[in-house]
Amino acid sequence: MVLQVTNSPFNEEQVDLLNRLLPGLNDSQRLWLSGYLTALLGTAAGEAAPIASTAAGQTVTVSTADSAIPAASELSSAVQLGAPVSKEVTVLYGSQTGNAKGLAQQLSRRLEGEGLKVTTVSMGDLKPNQLKKIERLVLLVSTHGEGEPPDAAISFYEFLHSKRAPKLEGLEFSVLALGDTSYEFFCQTGKDFDQRLEELGGKRIVERADCDVDYDETATEWTNQVLAALNVGHAVAAGTIQVNSSQVTGGLADGDSSAYSRTNPFKAEILENLNLNGRGSERETRHIELSLEGSGLQYQPGDCLAIYPENHPQLVQDILEAMGWSGEQLVTFNKNGEQKSLRDALLTHYEITVLTKPLLTQAAALTGHAQLQQLIQVGHEAELKSYLNRRDLLDLIQDFSLKGHTAQEITSILRKIPPRQYSISSSPTAYPEEVHITVRTVNYESYGRERYGVCSTQLAQRAEVGEHLPVYIQQNDQFRLPDNPDTPIIMIGPGTGVAPFRAFLGEREEAGATGKSWLFYGDQHFITDFLYQIEWQRWLKDGVLTRMDVAFSRDTAEKVYVQHRMLEHSRELFAWLEEGAVVYVCGDEKRMAHDVQTTLLQIIEREGALNSEQAAQYLAGMQQEKRYLRDVY
Repeated sequence: MVLQVTNSPFNEEQVDLLNRLLPGLNDSQRLWLSGYLTALLGTAAGEAAPIASTAAGQTVTVSTADSAIPAASELSSAVQLGAPVSKEVTVLYGSQTGNAKGLAQQLSRRLEGEGLKVTTVSMGDLKPNQLKKIERLVLLVSTHGEGEPPDAAISFYEFLHSKRAPKLEGLEFSVLALGDTSYEFFCQTGKDFDQRLEELGGKRIVERADCDVDYDETATEWTNQVLAALNVGHAVAAGTIQVNSSQVTGGLADGDSSAYSRTNPFKAEILENLNLNGRGSERETRHIELSLEGSGLQYQPGDCLAIYPENHPQLVQDILEAMGWSGEQLVTFNKNGEQKSLRDALLTHYEITVLTKPLLTQAAALTGHAQLQQLIQVGHEAELKSYLNRRDLLDLIQDFSLKGHTAQEITSILRKIPPRQYSISSSPTAYPEEVHITVRTVNYESYGRERYGVCSTQLAQRAEVGEHLPVYIQQNDQFRLPDNPDTPIIMIGPGTGVAPFRAFLGEREEAGATGKSWLFYGDQHFITDFLYQIEWQRWLKDGVLTRMDVAFSRDTAEKVYVQHRMLEHSRELFAWLEEGAVVYVCGDEKRMAHDVQTTLLQIIEREGALNSEQAAQYLAGMQQEKRYLRDVY
């Protein structure tokens, strides 16, 4: 295909898009585009189709060297009589932090750009009886916690794995699974869906793809395979054509209007960095304020701020010394062949504080170390899990004698350092062009060495006011204030789990919301650990916060937590539920969130005069109605 763009009316961006689009089109796509333009402008078959003309009469023309362009009537007949028209595609997603949803939306845009009819729906909104009607299903789902489905996907997951699930012999499907290889049950939810759809009779059109935290390349490859499998290059309805840069390049674009995203983070200036804990506290909690001025980044209460952190310089130095490497030597750190110094790569690019099974598997293949190879074999799962816990790259180097291998060999098996996400603790209305986060510093001793939380320690020790951090906004549509400002809300967030509720109340204050609000908050000591105490007291005084119950576990002989305060007020709490209150839970998943849910079920059962099964159904109903929302980690 020859594209002539001499003296054209197109700007540079349009010319670039055309030059990137046209060479990659297949014959069917070229045929459709030629016929579309011919029909649009009413030119005769076989002539060059003018896309636009300048005042001087100059034109941009598209012509084919091998075949004539069919007339519009011929193209229409081909569509109606011979060319296969693609079926409707359902893009179904289950997302906890927003990644699966974002990828689902991007995939839907690409499918729609190819002329397909696409239905994009969350698992939490899909009615069970709709499943039987779907013929082509593309499913994207993350794995939450220890192999569990995201909260919004729980009901659909349970339905699909129940005896009520329908036979799906006519279904064609493919699954994209998102996960984190540092967890034992990597991508387990996606694996479960993939297996179950096949068991019910579905036919897999593309093999499941399992994505680690750095998922762009895997997701893009899977997306292209799905597009090819759906045969989208055939005829599509005339009169629709959508082209954007992500479709041209085969990449995955971000849905945010800002130019900054996960793959292109914004360098946000640190405006404030304070320790919220009082003198004598066993804890250190940083309140960080960052400027978003000039970024175009926008967020809502409930969203997260993601930060690309830097590793601790001391750990990097210890690794360099253990391996006998010079930090100044260059290593290639991506597939484009770009290089940087080894020290810089270990500081900013590679994850060196977390060990995963894939890393140990590659290290075993690289080194041939017998004990390491044995550790990853079937039957040694418990031993492997124990070894991976609280160890880092330096441990791996020392325990299995990795010294002697080159820096390029070792860095090539490391994964990219993943961003750390923190619940935003500011209202965008109250603090325009700013974003605040609340971060507890993590440090502990393990196997004779002091260990550091990568990002929390950087923020506490090395992030000075005036410096910049690479950030982006991670949307969390599963954790939103109710649309109706009169709706009562119950917020349960001990420790740094209270962060999003500072954002909620700040936003409700600005909006003049009149609905009741109730906050359950806890920490260790009232005197030293009452985060944002003055703000809560002001909101209580002004009526923005209706009531607050606190639990300081180390101030009493017996430890008292937020769930104990909930039980103390069970009758009133249940009355709020009956009034339609939305319950929000934020914080630690394994202990706090589990205990809170158990307590909620106990309250519903007791105050509602229900049995345990009925109480579970009541809570499940709240989830379906988006009245029980969790942001847990």
